[in-house]
Amino acid sequence: MPELPEVETVKRGLTPAMEGTRVTRLELRRGDLRFPFPDAFADRVSGRTILGLGRRAKYLLVDLDDGNTLISHLGMSGSFRIEEGAASGVPGEFHHARSKDEKHDHVVFHLEGTSGPRRVVYNDPRRFGFMDMVGRADLAAHPFFRDLGPEPTGNELGAAYLAERFRDKAQPLKSALLDQKNIAGLGNIYVCEALWRAHLSPIRAAGTLVTAGGRPKAQLDLLVASIRDVIADAIAAGGSSLRDHIQTDGSLGYFQHSFSAYDRESQACRTPGCGGTVARIVQAGRSTFYCATCQK
Repeated sequence: MPELPEVETVKRGLTPAMEGTRVTRLELRRGDLRFPFPDAFADRVSGRTILGLGRRAKYLLVDLDDGNTLISHLGMSGSFRIEEGAASGVPGEFHHARSKDEKHDHVVFHLEGTSGPRRVVYNDPRRFGFMDMVGRADLAAHPFFRDLGPEPTGNELGAAYLAERFRDKAQPLKSALLDQKNIAGLGNIYVCEALWRAHLSPIRAAGTLVTAGGRPKAQLDLLVASIRDVIADAIAAGGSSLRDHIQTDGSLGYFQHSFSAYDRESQACRTPGCGGTVARIVQAGRSTFYCATCQK
């Protein structure tokens, strides 16, 4: 499942191709993806101008000039393909290659911009992705967003905030970090990496990072800094599971992000002087990678 940096990379790749363009036609080649499309979806989007693209957690947001926002989630296999003359590419191509098979092209945005017409095609072989529409003013109250915590890159995320959420919690630290009500968009890969950077065990109780008086311990300050840093590094690298990225002009850029814990089972821990080995355990059905020697 794409995580926040991957979705952010896709958003950045789509922005120059879509922002400021007019949707001359929204073409739906089936009646649903994971869920049915909203009523009159194609008619409501066709003719609208795209004011800008955004992201909330792992959702892409497309703001239209009538006050509505199109919501898109990539699911397991969804991707967007940009077609503009000779330049064609997939913004944010994933390590597990995204499909370019046209039989899985389910949604086509026919766009008109200052540089002429282009198409942005949504392809999704497994159809776990979905699209929805909501008024921008009502976005925060939408069922997808109303219970989400702060972004891991935003100013709202701080040690004092997490201390309030974690106080007296026996829940394993990794599970608490994956809870989207605590932090929005933080996924399995980046939780493993942030915990490794902060030298914290994924199995310790979240409440152990909070004093009896409810204040954050120094370890929680370090964890917040580690979360911010690992997300920033992954975005700068183009998303950790991104293999390559094709720009809208057709040029190819290669991104490589080196994990320190995730997917490194039985390999030497990269913490200087540690001497430990990365182990894999299963928590709530997901693989956790950590070093029991330096992560306490």
